[in-house]
Amino acid sequence: MDDLTSRLSLANSEGKLLDSSLKNISDFLGSNPNPLYISSVEELAQGNNWEELNDRFYKCLSFGTGGLRGRTIGRIITKSEQGDGGPNGRPEHPCIGSNAMNTYNLNRATRGLIQYLQKWLKGEGSNERVRIVFCHDTRHFSKDFAVLCANIAAKIGADVYLFNSHKATPVMSFAIRELNCHAGVMITASHNPYHDNGYKVNFSDGAAIIPPHTQGIIERVNSISTEQFDPLPNSEQGSVSSVPEIVETEYLDRVKSLVLQPDLVNQNNSLKIVFTALHGAGGVHVPQLLNDLGFKCETVTEQDSPDGRFPTVDSPNPENGPALKMGIDLAESTGSDLVIGTDPDCDRMGVAVRNESGKMELLTGNQIGSLLLYYRIKTLFELNILNQQNRHNSVVIKTFVTTELQRSIADHYGIKVIDTLTGFKYISQKLGAYERSLPDDVYATYKSLSVSDARNVQLDKGTFFIFGGEESYGYLACDFTRDKDGNSAVVLFAETAAFAASKGMSLIQLLDNIYSEFGYYIEMNTNKVFEGADGAECIETLIQSYSNQPPIKCDGSEVKKIINFSEETIKDAEGDLIPKEKMLFIELDDGRRFAVRPSGTEPKIKYYFYGYASKEEIQNKNLHIIKSQTSEGLTSLWEWIQEDIQKKLS
Repeated sequence: MDDLTSRLSLANSEGKLLDSSLKNISDFLGSNPNPLYISSVEELAQGNNWEELNDRFYKCLSFGTGGLRGRTIGRIITKSEQGDGGPNGRPEHPCIGSNAMNTYNLNRATRGLIQYLQKWLKGEGSNERVRIVFCHDTRHFSKDFAVLCANIAAKIGADVYLFNSHKATPVMSFAIRELNCHAGVMITASHNPYHDNGYKVNFSDGAAIIPPHTQGIIERVNSISTEQFDPLPNSEQGSVSSVPEIVETEYLDRVKSLVLQPDLVNQNNSLKIVFTALHGAGGVHVPQLLNDLGFKCETVTEQDSPDGRFPTVDSPNPENGPALKMGIDLAESTGSDLVIGTDPDCDRMGVAVRNESGKMELLTGNQIGSLLLYYRIKTLFELNILNQQNRHNSVVIKTFVTTELQRSIADHYGIKVIDTLTGFKYISQKLGAYERSLPDDVYATYKSLSVSDARNVQLDKGTFFIFGGEESYGYLACDFTRDKDGNSAVVLFAETAAFAASKGMSLIQLLDNIYSEFGYYIEMNTNKVFEGADGAECIETLIQSYSNQPPIKCDGSEVKKIINFSEETIKDAEGDLIPKEKMLFIELDDGRRFAVRPSGTEPKIKYYFYGYASKEEIQNKNLHIIKSQTSEGLTSLWEWIQEDIQKKLS
């Protein structure tokens, strides 16, 4: 250790090892003298892998949007970490470091979470034992992490429900409510690259944690610096039980009941769907749901297997074309109508559909959400579930960065639209408020109500949630789960496709009809990735530059308006205050807009671009020309911004 300390100190004095890295390595090894940890740091130091050590130790992994997320496999895998190896070619041990997803941070997170929940319950005047659900996806170490966390939680006094195998995030959210738990944890990094994993915390309402719980948990976790702890006496420890099978059965029944017109499937049973789970949790329930509802569904067998390597794709992100290529190839060979894919924890959905030329075309997250909303809101009125008398008791919720086409559709039907910050927890926060506002006698039994009964209650006495979504491929049309739901999104999209087929249209034609009726809205989303310690500094520099030195002119157009969410006081349509966030909207004189914000879960800065043409413009010009012109305008703006980024960072 003395030689290691000297080597680290020398690297620090030479500017190779950051001050924060040196301190965190010292604290980490001092509090956790695990031979595995020491040997890994020694190996990296002896190899002069200072960039790797900085990335692993420049900070302590902290809670972001609902939990932890980071590398569980390093860029450089040490011999100690590799060990004898693990399943699917992974190392035996996760990445060592204070800024990594490993047993050290999972241990701290779980103990801090349980301690916070115990204190919170006492503050609520309850002597209950903490009840918590642990679930996991198919990523490297996910199952091991879930079992580890479950056992730690039980040893410090919590009663734990543990899913026996990988399941979707929305199933975990549903289980929290169904089992009357105080929290739930999903071990997942959503659609991140294979080397990442995460620890996603949902609270007692089934939704991702929000303030003040977020800060309370962070304070508890940060007060813990060692993995060592004394378990409670056996008589005071909690238990670990499997999640009852009835929980999944009830969840699936409710998802199937979201279908508004079951006969559409029977009338259009020629509709053929290709589904790919991308080696993730979507394979557990999606094919079963589609088959139970009568859809013709075949899967990409090469991608059915749960595998944390995601060996058939570069990235398990269904919004990216390459991830759906095998599904598209299968659809081309079999003549299927659409391809649907879900990410590893099955909370996001991407699709490709046949266009007018018969080729498969990817839809954006905004286009998917707009199709789902249009069909759903239109059908609810046609079935007289929604009408002129009760529509004021219904709502559509979207994020600020999601397409304004959805507002145009909702406005047409007289439905209120609520904008939230990015992060599905803000949509879920609204759903919790609507539930709590119900009369006490209704609220007491609300969780057990069927989909139709809950809808009727909300239309009569509360606020009925029609649909919510994010441009980032997350959708929800219910409130029995409080997270975006890939399982139900697949069902909703399949029904929407059946509707289009019943009208003799492709989904692309249906989308064009929507544009003709409500105006043409186009969005382009992109990002710049900045990894590691240096990357974090670049992201902060860029965000600060937009705030401190806002642009006056962009791509030849004067700036008309800037909305700075970190400085301005902004309220939503219901009068609720929007939390401060590092996000800016910049509107140009020529009608183009763009937004910029740092990602809450990945090392990147995100850019969102918006173009628009009115239905009158569409009538005066060919829609094809409108599409081309607006797309070229956004591409030009992005090229200008990339040049501007280089100037800001130079």
